[in-house]
Amino acid sequence: MAFFLRRLSFYFMALIFAATLNFILPRAMPGDPVTMMFANATAEVTPERIESMKKLLGFVDAPLPQQYLSYLANIFTGNWGISIKYFPITVNELLGSAVGWSLFLTGSAIVLAFCIGSVLGIFAAWRRGSHYDSFISPSMLVVQSIPSVVVAMLVLYTFAIGLEWFPSGNAYTVGSHPDWGSWAFYKDVAYHAVLPLFCATIAQIGGFLISMRNNMINLLNEDFITMAKAKGLSENRVVFNYAARNSMLPSVTALSMALGSAISGQLIVEMIFNYPGLGTVLLNAIHARDYQVLQGQLLLMTMFMLFFNFLADLMIVYLDPRLRKGGK
Repeated sequence: MAFFLRRLSFYFMALIFAATLNFILPRAMPGDPVTMMFANATAEVTPERIESMKKLLGFVDAPLPQQYLSYLANIFTGNWGISIKYFPITVNELLGSAVGWSLFLTGSAIVLAFCIGSVLGIFAAWRRGSHYDSFISPSMLVVQSIPSVVVAMLVLYTFAIGLEWFPSGNAYTVGSHPDWGSWAFYKDVAYHAVLPLFCATIAQIGGFLISMRNNMINLLNEDFITMAKAKGLSENRVVFNYAARNSMLPSVTALSMALGSAISGQLIVEMIFNYPGLGTVLLNAIHARDYQVLQGQLLLMTMFMLFFNFLADLMIVYLDPRLRKGGK
């Protein structure tokens, strides 16, 4: 419990620090977002209307400490403001409509890449120097080094445009209404997610593979592995119960950091496949200088990153009994 409270207080202070940066950075950007919003208006916009819009969106002429306290109060009450680009839609509604798609696409890709890469890395370490190890490890590194835009374009052209096996974009059939109570809708979503999910997964397998392979190779010469072999235990038990389990700790940390960044979405994949995730929302907010959406999404990304790092701390303590004894 003491370890839990120490880590919890640390991440809370990290959240306050991140929120402070999130408050300062957008205001340091040049330009007035409200004036930009009315720049292309066909009708004449009066200064009074611009001033009222600034107050509505939170850009008031008040001292920075007062704005900062108001900003923190809004964060913890769930009032994240109104989007400038998509006025009058609130930031909560805009991010809420995209966060599920990003978590589904990016989160699924990370979990799949972790499982596939870890299994491939385990066998590559156990059979290090073999033809399998000499082929699979360099191959995954080559695939990982290819820019994601190239992979996505090749996959799109081959399987969507050329062979026409899968749709070329969107999260579900254009013109259909999302029906979350229909099994047919879930099948449609899965069908549309095949290509973007493949592109998002294949680019991350190599990192998890090499991490697991290196971690496991460092443990294979340890005394407990030699003792397990001397006791006549089966190969599968030595590989998975002894070597792989003790090699998982760094991989769990890498997985938690990857999951924490999942909320930022896969910008390239989302753009090429026209997927309605948070990556596209963030890009549009940057172009429009939509401060409210930028603050909301960066804060959301920070909260996810801190949460999964905190979860990784707890999982590592659970997986490694030495840390539990050391914390007492």
